[in-house]
Amino acid sequence: MGPVIFIMGPTASGKTDLAIKLSETLPSEIISVDSALVYRDMNIGTAKPDKATLARAPHRLIDIIDPAESYSAAEFATDALEHIEDIEKSGKTALLVGGTLLYFRALQQGLSPLPSADVAVRAEIALEAQNKGWQALHRQLANIDPDAANRIHENDTQRIQRALEVYKLSGRSMTELQQQKSSQPFLPALKIALMFEDRKVLHERIEKRFQQMLDAGFEQEVQHLYRRGDLSERTPSMRSVGYRQMWEYLSGQVSYDEMVAKGVAASRQLAKRQLTWLRKEDNVVICDPLLKGNEKIIMHKYTNMVNDCSV
Repeated sequence: MGPVIFIMGPTASGKTDLAIKLSETLPSEIISVDSALVYRDMNIGTAKPDKATLARAPHRLIDIIDPAESYSAAEFATDALEHIEDIEKSGKTALLVGGTLLYFRALQQGLSPLPSADVAVRAEIALEAQNKGWQALHRQLANIDPDAANRIHENDTQRIQRALEVYKLSGRSMTELQQQKSSQPFLPALKIALMFEDRKVLHERIEKRFQQMLDAGFEQEVQHLYRRGDLSERTPSMRSVGYRQMWEYLSGQVSYDEMVAKGVAASRQLAKRQLTWLRKEDNVVICDPLLKGNEKIIMHKYTNMVNDCSV
C-alpha cells in the first residue's frame, strides 16, 4: 500500500475542517476514524458532518451500523484497509481522520488477541459484584493481574469487568495477552496531530461546541433514541461522551445543569486522554489548529514521503 495520511487530534480541534481543505488540494477521499460516527441517528452529539459537508467531501465509515449494534477496533481495521485499497485503486490518497486513537493503533499495529465478550460470563461477574461490591472484584483483579489493577481505578466497573472476563475466558491475564500483537500489513502513514499550544483554547472550544449541540437539538436526538426501548446506558453507543450524560438527565438521575457540567467535563477528560496518547506516538507532525497554512505543510511533507517511498 502507498502512503496514507492520518489526521489525529483531541475532540473539537478542527480535524474535519483540515481534512476537507486537504481533500480540495490533494486527490483523496476521507475515511472516518471515530467510534461514534459509525452509528446512524447519532448526528448532533457526535458532531457528524452535515449533509452539505458530506456532499462536498464524502466520508467513508460513517452511518454504517445501528446504535443497538457494536463495532470493534478489529472490525474497523478490517474495514479501513479495504477502503484504503479501494481508494488507492482509483489513484487517490486515503485521508484517515478522527479522534479514536485505538482505531489508528489497530490499523497500524494490529490488536492483542483478546477473547470476544461473553454475555453469560459478564452476567456472572455482575452478580458477584452485586453481592460483594466492585472494590472486592478490583482486589480480585489485583491478585490475577496486578498491572491491570494499577491501571484501572476501583470505580471503573466496566474495565474491571472486562479484565476479569478476559481472564475467565482465556485463563490468562489481560496484560499478558496485550503483549501479543496480531499480524498487520505495513501501512506507511504521515501522522498529523492537531494540538493547541494553549490548552485553554481547547477547553473553550469544547464548552462552546457542547452548547452548540444543545442549541441544535441534542436533547431531542437522544430522546428519540431513549424512546426506542432497545437501548440502555450500558449500550456501547450510549456510553459515548455526551450521550451518557444526556441519558442520565432523561432518566432523571441528574438535573439539566448537572448534565451540561458533566458533559463538558467528560469531553475535557476525553481530550486529555487523547492528548496523552498523541504525545506517546512516534513520528508525529504537530500542527497548531490556529495557524494558517497547515494543509500546505502537510502537502509538502506528504510529497516528500511519496518520493521517498518510490525510491
